Amino acid sequence: MPEPVARNSAMAVAASALKAQQSRMRVIAENIANAQSTATTAGGMPYRRQIPVFEARNVDGATGVTLAEVRPDQSEFRKEYDPSHPAADADGYVLRPNVNSLVEAMDMREAQRAYEANLNVIETARSMDARILDLLKK
Repeated sequence: MPEPVARNSAMAVAASALKAQQSRMRVIAENIANAQSTATTAGGMPYRRQIPVFEARNVDGATGVTLAEVRPDQSEFRKEYDPSHPAADADGYVLRPNVNSLVEAMDMREAQRAYEANLNVIETARSMDARILDLLKK
């Protein structure tokens, strides 16, 4: 039978998730900030959306999470016809980032909810510790 995870381990796992979600929010914020950027030269490449990749890791005998890497999204860039733009190619098209602000907003909301859930885990573990100390005092 597996050994139960201690509260300190639960707090360490939740803390690893907080750090991972914080990193995820940073990547999403970078994507949103660059959603309208273009290349600086004619026919150049614009900003490419970044995707956070998580992996499991051992945290105090339990399985936590960490940000393993940030990968570029290989989906196609958007094309916009604007021959007067400095970054326009020979056909008059400007490549725009492959960032969809709506998708980024949904990802940010999901990261925020995961962050809040892990904060609740930590608060619950602290509350349980305080309750145990109160019971031991009696």
